Amino acid sequence: MSTRRSNLLASAMTVFLLYAVFPLFWLVISSTKTTSDLFSTFGLWFARDFALLSNIRQVFSYGDGEYIRWLGNTILYAGVSAIGAACLATFAGYGFAKYVFKGKNALLGIVLGTIMVPATALAIPTYLLFSKVNLVNTPWAVILPSLVSPFGFFLMWVYARDAISDSILDAARIDGAGELAIFFKVSMRSLAPGFVTVLLFALVATWNNYFLPLIMLNNPRYYPLTVGLSSWASQAVGGSGANADLLALVVTGSLLSVIPLIAVFVSLQRYWQSGLTAGAVKE
Repeated sequence: MSTRRSNLLASAMTVFLLYAVFPLFWLVISSTKTTSDLFSTFGLWFARDFALLSNIRQVFSYGDGEYIRWLGNTILYAGVSAIGAACLATFAGYGFAKYVFKGKNALLGIVLGTIMVPATALAIPTYLLFSKVNLVNTPWAVILPSLVSPFGFFLMWVYARDAISDSILDAARIDGAGELAIFFKVSMRSLAPGFVTVLLFALVATWNNYFLPLIMLNNPRYYPLTVGLSSWASQAVGGSGANADLLALVVTGSLLSVIPLIAVFVSLQRYWQSGLTAGAVKE
């Protein structure tokens, strides 16, 4: 019975794996084709003419290198937002997990309740608010809303509550350490896996964010890759004067935009370790 169950689970996981990998596989194959080959050859295999290098050169040179500018904007938005969101979530989650203060439960309920509110529902109110303080069409219009991560706070609250023993904190206080020293020198070591997890979630969310930059930015100079590639796609399929050759650049540009995220995941995976203080305190 256990063997049959294992086979079923393995089959289910294989299906999910194929479902997840299939779009990336198609993207890699399609990036090697010209626009004409995209429509004239089998979608899941290479065309006779291997055009990947040519497509990459055109992606970086088209429009006086606007793709490079969009990539730089995306790195700025996602990098600042991810680090800021991870720091704020870690500070707040640790504080709510390890300290007792008046109104804690009410504030916790309010923050957790915001997880149920979709980000798209807040986009228009955020736009109206930012327009009052002249932040629309600036990088801050994308960065500031991305710094707040209710889900990241929830994750760090749960993680800090379970990963950090109160005995360790009490021992540090007895030794005369201040609260900031305890946080940075003792607690942060245990919180590192959770911090990296929130950072990656925030990084991916901001990197792939489309709707917020779309309504906040009207100057192509500030576009991230999501909005910039969408504008190329609109030019490729839009009515008279459309440039169909841009379709190949949109596909190749989409592939290139995935590579930095993969690199970040690979470089940070070693920090996903739990139990850094397991056994440090004998219960």
